[in-house]
Amino acid sequence: MATPTTPLLKDELDIVIPTIRNLDFLEMWRPFFQPYHLIIVQDGDPTKVIKVPEGFDYELYNRNDVNRILGPKASCISFKDSACRCFGYMVSKKKYIYTIDDDCFVAKDPSGKDINALEQHIKNLLSPSTPFFFNTLYDPYREGADFVRGYPFSLREGAPTAVSHGLWLNIPDYDAPTQLVKPRERNNRYVDAVLTIPKGTLFPMCGMNLAFDRELIGPAMYFGLMGDGQPIGRYDDMWAGWCTKVITDHLSLGIKTGLPYIWHSKASNPFVNLKKEYNGIFWQEELIPFFQSVTLSKEATTVQKCYLELAKQVRAKLGKVDGYFNKLADAMVTWIEAWDELNPPKGAITTTNGPALKSK
Repeated sequence: MATPTTPLLKDELDIVIPTIRNLDFLEMWRPFFQPYHLIIVQDGDPTKVIKVPEGFDYELYNRNDVNRILGPKASCISFKDSACRCFGYMVSKKKYIYTIDDDCFVAKDPSGKDINALEQHIKNLLSPSTPFFFNTLYDPYREGADFVRGYPFSLREGAPTAVSHGLWLNIPDYDAPTQLVKPRERNNRYVDAVLTIPKGTLFPMCGMNLAFDRELIGPAMYFGLMGDGQPIGRYDDMWAGWCTKVITDHLSLGIKTGLPYIWHSKASNPFVNLKKEYNGIFWQEELIPFFQSVTLSKEATTVQKCYLELAKQVRAKLGKVDGYFNKLADAMVTWIEAWDELNPPKGAITTTNGPALKSK
């Protein structure tokens, strides 16, 4: 009999799932997810019981848990919006995170084989990126590919990969106006490629099939203030992506996009989406130039320092666009404070009534 292989990063990766419903979708993912630890972030009514199929190792947090663990700082975690998933990133103790939505199922490749999305994300994260010089054969570290003629040898070591951004078959991740114009459009194109997003180029990051190195970039993965009581929704992952890209560029880290695919099973209501996105559609015309022109100082040598500098510039420049961005800048600072409380620097001693103390 063949010796069973240990799943990649079995003890170093958490799967984070935001949800408002029973997690029956996990049955389809069982062959791929069961060896891993799940962090389920329950949104909405905390008294509702969420059922998880038997055999999974998981912890589940609802809004009462968020309030209990973070206290007053819980204000930075969105309510009634999938942005609440970033609480799972904060409480995880693992090096890597994979996050997926509960309407995403296992896709099949062109040969009809089930795609192990998690395995491909891990391969993306464990191999370098090429943000400083584009390779026309895409990811040179994949089997059957390499650097093409003319690619500088001095750059072939690449950069550490911080983020792996996966895609979707069936229902594409469209905004509400595009949904309304193309209600029956489906993505059936399977493109067998992984690309590094070049330095200086922003991209729309979708949070429903996403993996990242929590130690490299975790504190930047804040999904903002969205949903209940906020004037905007469905821009949580976009905000995190723009902030993360600016910071990875500054810290010489890489972001990959492309494989793996998941099967996105159902389209959300475009009229509900339009109500959530309405402000964002206008505001992003100011947000994108802001992120394209933002600079971070030489003193910003950690993700936290980068993020706090970014929060300051959000207040100074985007606060003029709408008062919401002053509130968001405050939440960005609160997020970092909460992250550092729950994730003290290595070599620090946590205290029950104050910040971490450095061990001598």
